[in-house]
Amino acid sequence: MTRILFILTFTLAALLPAQTTLRLTVDQAVQTGLENSKSLRSSHFKVTAADAKADEAGTLGLPSLKVQGAYTRLSDIPPSAITTPFGTFEIAPTVLNNYTLKATVQQPLWTGGRISGAADANEALAEASRQEYSKDRAEIIYAVKQWYWNLHRANEALTVVNENVQQIQAHVTDAENLQRQGMLTANDVLKVQVQLSDAKVRQIDAKNTVRLSMIQLNNVLGLPLSTVIELATPLESGAAVTAELDSLVKRALTARPDLIAMQARVRAGESGLTAARGGWWPQVYLTGNYNYLRPNQRVFPTKDEFKDTWDVSLSVSFDLWNWNQTGHQTTQAEAQLAQAQEGLSLMQDMATLEVTQAFLAVGQARERSAVAEQGVTQAEESYRVMTERFRKGLVSNSDLLDAEGALLQAKLNRTNSAAEMVLAAARLSKAVGE
Repeated sequence: MTRILFILTFTLAALLPAQTTLRLTVDQAVQTGLENSKSLRSSHFKVTAADAKADEAGTLGLPSLKVQGAYTRLSDIPPSAITTPFGTFEIAPTVLNNYTLKATVQQPLWTGGRISGAADANEALAEASRQEYSKDRAEIIYAVKQWYWNLHRANEALTVVNENVQQIQAHVTDAENLQRQGMLTANDVLKVQVQLSDAKVRQIDAKNTVRLSMIQLNNVLGLPLSTVIELATPLESGAAVTAELDSLVKRALTARPDLIAMQARVRAGESGLTAARGGWWPQVYLTGNYNYLRPNQRVFPTKDEFKDTWDVSLSVSFDLWNWNQTGHQTTQAEAQLAQAQEGLSLMQDMATLEVTQAFLAVGQARERSAVAEQGVTQAEESYRVMTERFRKGLVSNSDLLDAEGALLQAKLNRTNSAAEMVLAAARLSKAVGE
């Protein structure tokens, strides 16, 4: 039976996926997330499609060359002939097999801006797609940093909770010793044991938070969810912000990819309006044909042999009446342009607000971090004094429990403040467009 259990255990261990451990700096994590991002690859394909559409629109103003060929079998009829007193003379023989080879070159000369407007609009839309790709890239960078620092926070919180469990366990030992000496009641010892149970519950929650944070980080990195990630960048290294608010706002208004993309869409709207107004103007085309025909109808008399001819034409077309189709298209283009302009103005206001909020959050986090650091120093000293006095029987059990709780909260505040500072710096970097 023991042998069977050993074999089953070994088989299950072999079937379970092995855990991989990676040690990553925050920059390495960002690079990994960018390389493995499926959404970023999808965004890249959108850019490729937009560039191809812009290239397609750019060809509309260039000369086009078409070649066509055909074979036609005609029904048999008597050949054309005339009858004179001197006899019957055949004018054109019947050619039953007709072959057509034709090459056509066409060049638009004037379209009222319809072609050039469409080309410019699609080029601007392609630029918007490229900037939206940059925006998606910035979103991924922020997501990686967010979960990297959140995992750091979870690890630090677990360390603090583990220390708290050890402190309370030491408190339990001291309390039991004092109880044996008659200096504490059983109820006092029970209070400490209850506090230890609460600390162990927090320890379980902290371990689960670490696991969930690591799963989230693996998810944004595109790694197997079972991967164990060791964080190589200290928590304090990601929070340096030295620029002033005004310069950050100006940088955001000129560098944010979403604003640049919207500016490109405004240009696309202007070009689209030019293209729509092109319908009010005549369309002028230059066309040339080269014909290689058997028989060639331009050659008289008709002969069953290939002959080549050519022609050049200048065509002008103008819509005299189309039920105001051009007017409706122009109205649509004007509305779309106005919508894009209002959208750009709204996004600029939102960007200014976002940068301001992120900047103030960095300052607030820095101040809270300094206060939290001071609070830890004070709580540690209070805990040290209370522990010594408790062991001498100079303070009550409740006083030491309060000191332990205050130290735990102070250390958690320090951890949260440090994490919030680097997260605020990451949000500010994203808001500025870096």
